[in-house]
Amino acid sequence: MRRLTYYVATSIDGFISGPGGEFDFFPMAADVLGFINTKWPETVPGHFREQAGLAHAPNQQFDTVLMGRGTYEIGDPSPYAHLRQIVFSRTLTSPDPAVEIATDPVGTVRKLKQEDGLGIWLCGGADLAGQLLPEIDELIVKRYPVVAGTGKPMFGAGFTPSSFTMVESRAFDSGAVVSTYER
Repeated sequence: MRRLTYYVATSIDGFISGPGGEFDFFPMAADVLGFINTKWPETVPGHFREQAGLAHAPNQQFDTVLMGRGTYEIGDPSPYAHLRQIVFSRTLTSPDPAVEIATDPVGTVRKLKQEDGLGIWLCGGADLAGQLLPEIDELIVKRYPVVAGTGKPMFGAGFTPSSFTMVESRAFDSGAVVSTYER
C-alpha cells in the first residue's frame, strides 16, 4: 500500500507561509538544499531541476504530488511535470493537461493508496493538510530558523490531536532541522 507523506517547510513557530501566502522568508541554505536534492529530488519544482543538476534525476520516494489550489497557483501551470499532479479545487479548471483536478481529498487519497507506485507527496496547503490529517502516514518537516509571527499554520484544522513518532531528525549548520515522523 502506498503512503501519504506531508513534506513541508515551516518556521520555528509552525507557519508554512505568511498571511499572504509568501514563503520567500525561508532561508535556502546550501546544506539543506544539497540534502533535499539527494534524498527527495522529485520535490524540486521543474523550473529549478536543471540548475540543481536534477534534470534527469529519477523519482526516489514519490511519483504523485497533491496540492491545494493556493499552493498550485503559486507556480507555473505544471510545476511538477515529472510527477502525477493532482490539485484539489471546486472552482479551478485545468490550465494544463498534465494536471488533474479533484474535489474529494480523502476519497482520492484512499484510491491512490490502493494503486501501485511510489509514495504520495502532500505538498500543501494548510487546509488540504487539515482535511487529510487522518490519512497522513508520515510527516517530513523542514523547520527553518526563522519566526514568522503569523501566517498559515502547518494544518488548517480544528483541535485534532494526532500522535506521530519521530523516526529521524537531522540538524544542519545553517540552523535548519529536518525531522521525519510516522503515525
